[in-house]
Amino acid sequence: MKKAPVSPKTVEELMQRANDMAGLTLGQVADTHNITTPIDLKRDKGWIGQLIEHELGALAGSKPEQDFLHLGIELKTIPVDDNGKPMETTYVTVAPLINIQGLTWEESIVYHKLQTVLWVPIQGNRDIPVAQRQIGTPILWSPNDDELALLKQDWEEIMEFIAIGEVQQLTARHGEVLQLRPKGANSRSVTQSIGKDGIKELTNPRGFYLKISFTQAILSRFFN
Repeated sequence: MKKAPVSPKTVEELMQRANDMAGLTLGQVADTHNITTPIDLKRDKGWIGQLIEHELGALAGSKPEQDFLHLGIELKTIPVDDNGKPMETTYVTVAPLINIQGLTWEESIVYHKLQTVLWVPIQGNRDIPVAQRQIGTPILWSPNDDELALLKQDWEEIMEFIAIGEVQQLTARHGEVLQLRPKGANSRSVTQSIGKDGIKELTNPRGFYLKISFTQAILSRFFN
């Protein structure tokens, strides 16, 4: 693998790079960095995101901060079908399950990460070989007042469940635009959470995800 590109110094530079990538295939981008493209993504679920991070010079890796912290921008690749509809929910960050007393929406990592997002749509059809999947036009998005209000409402409702020890009752159906789902390598992954009587218990780690209808509305607004 060649040395990672230097991180862009300005938003304009980042957008120029992202726009230069549009229309290329994942294989073409991977080849410029001497990175081998996997045959499929069964064992390499995060490969596309890592490739785009590498190409654009993102710095955060798996740290709970924005990918371009110095620019205040989070990077999200999003697989879309032939109609430009997102094919899966979008992972935002791990949910805190203990030590959450007094935590407000404005202090949350979800709020921080979703301030400004660079969306990079990518062909997601399973029948297109990974190397031949095309990268789409990037979108720089910040939530409007309505979107922020929906996100805040869902976040507060979900955090209330966690705070009263009801995390097990939360399903992916909860939340209008934001949902909580198990997030771990497998069902054996466990972490501490608040139990029924405030006593800590073990549960699967959870992550916040944006629902497809929410991200679809974002893409539609920009592309129509």
